[in-house]
Amino acid sequence: MASPEDELVGDGDRLQAVRETGLTAVADADMDRFARLVSRMLGVPVALVSMLEEARQVFPGMVGLGEPWARTRQTPLSHALCHHVVASGEPFTVADTRADERTAASPAIDALGVIGYAGVPLTDDAGRVLGSLCAVDTRPRRWSDEDLAALRDLAAACSAELRLRIASSQRELARQGEARARERADAMQRRTRTALKHSQLLLRAADALADTTGLNEVRRRVRELVSGDLKPHYVGLVLAERRRMRRLIDRTGLAPVEYTYETYSIDSAWPTARAAREKRTVIVRSPEELADQYGPDAVAAFGRLGLHTAVCVPLPGTVNSLGTLVLGWAHPYEIDVLEQAVLASLAGYTARAVERALFVDDRVHVAHQLQEAMLTDLPTVDGLDTAALYRPAAQADMVGGDWYDLYVLPPAPAPAPGRGEDPATVALTIGDITGHDMHAATLMGQTRSMLRQADLDHPGEDPAHIVQALEHANRELSVGSSGTLVHTHLRPCPPPDAATWELTWTNAGHPPPLLALPDGTTELLHDHGALVHPSLDPSRRTSHRRVLAPGTLLLLYTDGLVERRGTDLDALTDRAARTLTAHRRDDLPALLSHLVDTVAGPTAPDDIALLAVRVKQ
Repeated sequence: MASPEDELVGDGDRLQAVRETGLTAVADADMDRFARLVSRMLGVPVALVSMLEEARQVFPGMVGLGEPWARTRQTPLSHALCHHVVASGEPFTVADTRADERTAASPAIDALGVIGYAGVPLTDDAGRVLGSLCAVDTRPRRWSDEDLAALRDLAAACSAELRLRIASSQRELARQGEARARERADAMQRRTRTALKHSQLLLRAADALADTTGLNEVRRRVRELVSGDLKPHYVGLVLAERRRMRRLIDRTGLAPVEYTYETYSIDSAWPTARAAREKRTVIVRSPEELADQYGPDAVAAFGRLGLHTAVCVPLPGTVNSLGTLVLGWAHPYEIDVLEQAVLASLAGYTARAVERALFVDDRVHVAHQLQEAMLTDLPTVDGLDTAALYRPAAQADMVGGDWYDLYVLPPAPAPAPGRGEDPATVALTIGDITGHDMHAATLMGQTRSMLRQADLDHPGEDPAHIVQALEHANRELSVGSSGTLVHTHLRPCPPPDAATWELTWTNAGHPPPLLALPDGTTELLHDHGALVHPSLDPSRRTSHRRVLAPGTLLLLYTDGLVERRGTDLDALTDRAARTLTAHRRDDLPALLSHLVDTVAGPTAPDDIALLAVRVKQ
């Protein structure tokens, strides 16, 4: 005797609907796309669009499944955890199939490697469950509310696609003479096309907003998403920050009125403020309604934007609203219940993107503060002109590990009785720690401090010895720094050559320093060794020496100055050398700014640090 669950799976109307989708154990491009979206959004190795036929489970959409299932795209019904979804008509989740009495005996555990499972129903227009959209993990997985919400959104979009296919199938039957079926199919197709249009908007939103990192990028992508389907005249984002509303300004200048009304109280008479504080969608249907219910500032702003109708949707946060998404039209616009639901879902995706952008902005701000704190003012050194410049990457969230340093070391003790102290040594460093994040900035600070300490603890030693001491501390203390640097010592030569300076340097895998000589020629100091890394042997570090005549200009720089994708490194290095030589007598801070503008340009993709020293004449 068949169980009630088997009767549901074998229901004739349900099986007919499955057939009318046209999907079976054959790859379907759209269904594979849904599987890829599930895999990417939930971070699972396996994702399936599963349909239950009378005697088997088929996968028209699939990613990550092993053989032979990847080739055949089907299993017996005995392997189908989707059976639970179809039987209950509800989402079915299991953290560990081996430990759950409902699934512990399923052959899918060993055959398909299903350990964590989450399935959401795929339904037709009558609510019949045709199959499920499944996320599968090969290890235990506790499914979060956000996981299930994303899976439901994707399942709604997939269901809309299935309904459209069923409607198309039924329309084909209508062409064969079934007039009444044609009418039903046409009506269903209209409804389904509308639903599919909005579902695809949500699919695009899930995809487009998943990797945003900045607030301005979030606003731009939301505007691009809604422009094609809803065609609003205006799209805005207003953030709620400590009882204040702050509008994200459109820097393209398309809405200059935003500057006038950039901030206002969350308790003020704006529809955007009401939506945020009451956590509900607010619709303004006409200028008359706006004037009747809201304040003069809102009326003036809407007038200058030329808006007739607007919808203000709160951005849901963990406790309070994060702000408001605003869409406005220059003409009367009817917003039906379905569109309100779509906008609420879009606001949810936008809110998560805003939270992520705020988090990244905060971390980047802290990292920039840390980085700038490390880049201290240069001390004054008799006989030398000095200048430094640090310019962050054009991309705001790129925090680098670039740094420069210049300090005067205490005179070393006299090497023999009766001799005076050695002249003071000026230490210069340029470096670049691997990475572009908060961790890289932190390691930069630690490395900079350790190098200073090594210089102080080893008086009289050359730069190679100092860098070896740094590497010893880095390895033994498990600091984990890796990257490149040039460390140099500058010391005035003894009389009668007191106007000249001796340069001693060691290069750990860094771009070669540049010398602009008094005769108008340039020279690259090519000698270098391996980069700094805990796994590398530093025992072969060597120091190199060079005497700098009066008027000589030494430039230390990081690779952001001369490395650019699609551009020859040597060509940019030559440009830097020519610029340095042509302006070698200029004011040093102005020279460094001109050098960056000329060689790297205003949109350099990497941080740039420069340190210049010129021997006075």
